[in-house]
Amino acid sequence: MRIVIAEDNVLLREGLILLLEDVGHEIVAVVGSGPEIVPTLLEHRPDVAVLDVRLPPGFRDEGLRAAIEARKLIPGLPLLVLSQYVEESYAAELLGQGASGIGYLLKDRVGHIEEFQDALERVAAGGTALDPEVVSQLMSRRDPLDALSPREREVLGLMAQGLDNPTIAATLFITERSVSKHIGSILAKLNLPPSDSGHRRVLAVLAYLNA
Repeated sequence: MRIVIAEDNVLLREGLILLLEDVGHEIVAVVGSGPEIVPTLLEHRPDVAVLDVRLPPGFRDEGLRAAIEARKLIPGLPLLVLSQYVEESYAAELLGQGASGIGYLLKDRVGHIEEFQDALERVAAGGTALDPEVVSQLMSRRDPLDALSPREREVLGLMAQGLDNPTIAATLFITERSVSKHIGSILAKLNLPPSDSGHRRVLAVLAYLNA
């Protein structure tokens, strides 16, 4: 894959470069500040971009704002955003742009190499990858989802991480049929409009994050 990295921390940036190049990916550009991101993405049109949320000059939300702008200019551009802390509004705003090809991971997750690579590949393929810690904190504060049972909340949380039915089944030690039933119940309880099942899954995750 052709990858653009936006990260101001030199150690993390160089570690990402070594890690990704070691498994055969091509780093087409590296930037260290927010204003550089959009022009670089427009120039290189990468397969996926890895962006830090907080970058110079303000160290606030430069990476996020650039990501949102880039998605408007390059619809569907896969983006994997890294953050030092769980910041709920960032995850919700990112998914509010469309859940396809979006990831949000805590930086600590980069140290889990296989998990990080899996998340990157999933996002590049148009999927969703949310850090379990982000999902956990979001889940604990979403009162409008009170209609869901504890098991349904578990299933929805795993859906929000971007996992498919077989993986959810294996994680919860239940059958795929049970997963399908739980998802059907979730969609019904959230009163989602009729549409194809894949789109309804995305709507369910968005309802979960934006409730």
